[in-house]
Amino acid sequence: MIGAGIVLLAVGMTDLIRLYAPPRARIALFATVGILLLVVAAGADAVPWLFTGIGVAVLWTLGTPARRGGRAGLWPVVLVAAVSAVAVALQGIRVQQGPLGDIWPDSSPLGLVTLDTGLFVLGAICFLAESGNVVVRAALRDGELPDGDAPALKGGRLIGPLERILVFALTVAGAFTLLAAVLAAKGIVRFPEISRDSDTGTRAEYFLIGSLVSWATALGAAFLLWWGAGG
Repeated sequence: MIGAGIVLLAVGMTDLIRLYAPPRARIALFATVGILLLVVAAGADAVPWLFTGIGVAVLWTLGTPARRGGRAGLWPVVLVAAVSAVAVALQGIRVQQGPLGDIWPDSSPLGLVTLDTGLFVLGAICFLAESGNVVVRAALRDGELPDGDAPALKGGRLIGPLERILVFALTVAGAFTLLAAVLAAKGIVRFPEISRDSDTGTRAEYFLIGSLVSWATALGAAFLLWWGAGG
């Protein structure tokens, strides 16, 4: 599980820096994040996974422009999903989690949360925050409706990350009734816009595909956590 957490954290931080950091500060921020990840990985006895995460983040950056749909299609998404799944399959929650694991708190308000679990959750949240938007844009190819009317759904960039993190948290907590209510509420809120759709149904299709991909990304992260913890 530690490997999947580091991979998701590396990719997620890469996208957050690409989106929010000034161009002149990006190199310094990438270096700083790399050093921090190296310290964490070394402390958790997971340095090989750090190099894997950096490699995946580089390929992700080359295949997914920061603000537009996937230039190279969906292969970067498949790559991250495959590497994360392999990491969880090979290594669940470890018994020995390195020097950092030895000083990790034995308890928390949520009960026992190991270092491996904590880093995976951090990586998943980081990935879902902005990289999830990249996944949705890649699924929609160019991130715009064919008629160029995408700006009508302006809240997506903010709603999407909050929605994915909420879906991830509620799924992990087993609050499925509340999860269903949240998903239904989104449809109700968007209904006026969708109901004004043209005869082609383009806006409804855009909303439906984007929502399903966004939810699937969050549920996939929750599944990896469940799988790794169960293993």
